[in-house]
Amino acid sequence: MSDSSTPTPSERDRHLHLIDHIVQITLKGQLRSKEQIYQLLVQDVPAGSGEMFERCLQSRLDETQVQLDQGDELKQAKASRILRALQAIQGEWERYQKVQGGNQAVTAATQALMAADAGERLSIWLDWVDPNRPQGITFDRLKGLAQSLVAQTSSTAETELPADVQQIAVGIRNGLKAVQELEPYLIQWVYEVPSSIGFEGTPSQWGPWKLWARQVNQALPRGIFAAIAEGRSIVDVVAHQGTIGIEEFVELVILFQYLQRGLITWFEKQPYDSKWGTKQSVATFLTFAVLWSQLSIGFEQASVQADDRPRLIQGCFHVMLQILRQFSQQSYFPLYGGVFALLSGNYLQDALSYLDAPLRQVPGTQEKSRILTLIGYSHRALGQYDRAIAFHQQALEIAQTAEDQVCEVANLNHLSRIYATQKNYEAAIRHSQRALVLSRQSGDRQGEANALTNLGYSEVLSARQLDRPEPDYEMSIHYLQQGLNLAERLGDRQSQSLCYNSLGIAYVLLEQPQEAIRYLEQGPRRLSFQAMSIFRG
Repeated sequence: MSDSSTPTPSERDRHLHLIDHIVQITLKGQLRSKEQIYQLLVQDVPAGSGEMFERCLQSRLDETQVQLDQGDELKQAKASRILRALQAIQGEWERYQKVQGGNQAVTAATQALMAADAGERLSIWLDWVDPNRPQGITFDRLKGLAQSLVAQTSSTAETELPADVQQIAVGIRNGLKAVQELEPYLIQWVYEVPSSIGFEGTPSQWGPWKLWARQVNQALPRGIFAAIAEGRSIVDVVAHQGTIGIEEFVELVILFQYLQRGLITWFEKQPYDSKWGTKQSVATFLTFAVLWSQLSIGFEQASVQADDRPRLIQGCFHVMLQILRQFSQQSYFPLYGGVFALLSGNYLQDALSYLDAPLRQVPGTQEKSRILTLIGYSHRALGQYDRAIAFHQQALEIAQTAEDQVCEVANLNHLSRIYATQKNYEAAIRHSQRALVLSRQSGDRQGEANALTNLGYSEVLSARQLDRPEPDYEMSIHYLQQGLNLAERLGDRQSQSLCYNSLGIAYVLLEQPQEAIRYLEQGPRRLSFQAMSIFRG
């Protein structure tokens, strides 16, 4: 673009000249499409000069905006046309930056994989395709990565090509092919048989699995989908699939990432029933997390090369942790509630056992504290109180360090309920009091509702245990009434049930049976029987 007869212009001058040239051909009607702008940027903006180009473009935008604000009507009309031309350049520049960033990621990933030891390549690839990674390999760049890897292996002078790199490339291609096969059927099942995405229910209600099994051609994902639809063990499918290696693993990662992301994106965009969409999003995250837990057990039993087995098992944990980290960052992450308990006991137990040891090696982060909170609740749902306490204590410490006060309050509340279940009412009261103070300081209404419920419940049962006089129940009833009102506004059914039951017990102990019955009839049946046995005793 520069005139060779004049001194070499500065980098800034070249960028301004390019911007002005594009504006002029736009005003003269010589611009055929925005693609022409894009190609000019590719041709005339050298690598590494993006920051300078952005400053030059912003300078022209600011100058034009001043002309638009201060000029007369004629000048304003021209400035308006120039501004639209500059905005078109800005849009194509953003596209150019995105493409360049993707190309740079592909190049960096290729170099990292080629330079790594064979035993590390699968883990490195998983790091690059991690959805939590800010500048990783996005789905639309996977094909480019496969091509780049093949080009690298084809041009190497070594007599033996890195077999695992070749397997990763083939696995990517097979995964993209499976995605293409299932793409038209991603959400079709919702309209045909509206049901849950999870593992619970009867086979005819198991969402997309039967449909997907019919549509995908690759043997391993087809077998997994069919097993889920028929209520069979995923572990058995993997164990008896035949020889499985890195190629098949990579294929599953790509396919399952696409399905998970596509479903959650669709569920989150359901304004007509946002609660249903949120519930399905939660179920989707958990279902795919547990699916990888099951696959890890299957790989332990499958026909796998000795060197590949630990990589595949560790890879399953790697993917599962990525899912849970992504899940922990969502606004609907369940710090309270038993969504893990929706899964059948075997699936849940296997998932918890699989996560237990490796999570100890993960650095303390906000995401980890939230994952540990969920796992702690799940152990409590299985009646494993000591293990639940250990997880909640660890989550509490990490949440305090990470200054995640909502998570800190949640773990104090979980610990309070566990201690109350163990009849350690002093500890239950102490933890719920801390939760109440912190929740009110931070404006955490759900945490406050749980804290009020726990505090009132623990004080009622503590007073009964110690045979205290009647006045000790008055403050407990006050806490429970506050907790009940707040839980009703928030739709927190679990806290509502516990409040009803606790109020019933309090009025039983106060020898006010009619008032007790009024609350107990609204609480959970099992707890209501417990309260009535107190009255009869």
